[in-house]
Amino acid sequence: MNYNIALLKGDGIGPEIVDSAVRVLEVIGKKYGHVFNFTPYLIGGCAIDATGEPLPKETVEGCLNSDSVLLGAVGGPKWDTLPGNMRPEKALLGIRSAMELFTNLRPAKLYPALKGDCPLREDIVANGFDIMIVRELTGGIYFGERGMREGKYGEEAYDTECYSRMEIERICKVAFETAMKRNKRLVSIDKANVLDSSRLWRKIVHEMAPMYPEVEVSDMLVDNAAMQLVRNPAQFDVIVTTNMFGDILSDEASQITGSIGMLPSASLGNTKRGLYEPIHGSAPDIAGKNIANPIATILSCAMMLLYSFDLVKESEAIVNAVNKVLDSGFRTADLAHGAPSLSTTEITDKIIENL
Repeated sequence: MNYNIALLKGDGIGPEIVDSAVRVLEVIGKKYGHVFNFTPYLIGGCAIDATGEPLPKETVEGCLNSDSVLLGAVGGPKWDTLPGNMRPEKALLGIRSAMELFTNLRPAKLYPALKGDCPLREDIVANGFDIMIVRELTGGIYFGERGMREGKYGEEAYDTECYSRMEIERICKVAFETAMKRNKRLVSIDKANVLDSSRLWRKIVHEMAPMYPEVEVSDMLVDNAAMQLVRNPAQFDVIVTTNMFGDILSDEASQITGSIGMLPSASLGNTKRGLYEPIHGSAPDIAGKNIANPIATILSCAMMLLYSFDLVKESEAIVNAVNKVLDSGFRTADLAHGAPSLSTTEITDKIIENL
């Protein structure tokens, strides 16, 4: 099979980690008889430097004409003084919207080999944890009405949290179906004691629950959820929540897995085409040093093979190779804690050796 993949390397460590992931996909292609065609496009700060805008039209068209998209990271201090609509991060919202990607799947898994890197007590994570966070991606406060105005106390800014029934129903459908494929437990996280948008969210979750009688459904307020993630992360199987809450909680979950450099993500819509990216940022302080951890990006490719291309064996091969490398004690600098570590290219070499 032939697959066309748009590459959005972006800024900072983005080019390094995407290059590593491409190497892994090329080996998978040779081993399993597939051809992956890669076409690079500009996004973020590098796009601003080259074209004057964070998300050029050519990039949007290239992504829409691809079978799937692999993204590195965007942003850096070089562009921090730009107005909000011109910041590199604006491109992320733009490309998700253009591709109609309303679902973000963020797995947070504690690998057995990394239990010692988890900041939680050993007894809390003795049995590990494997959480799938289903985050709504194109609604809520990040996309709501916003602006500046003169208020009671002078100049003020506002952002609006707004969700429609349609937006809530479609993300909850994904969450229920995801739970059905896992351990059939779903926690819906909201702030229904304060927000009307959350009250509608909770109402719709309860309306849909009878359609999935095998799934155990519960509600949790977001502040409690933040505490429970560090108190007992193993209690969670699938989490469904809003754009902003999902953004915050998934980053919290990433930290208790040992390193944010380990966690992939998939952004999906109503088609097979998706956008796959590590959940970490551009890390400009280590860019160009060949020390970034590429595993989250490589695992994002495993998610691409599974969700966009239905290549189950190929996806499992990548996940198994990563596990073997970690079990063998190989680490990048973020996981080495001062001990000898492998570079970005060296850890990629090890993963390829185990494919």
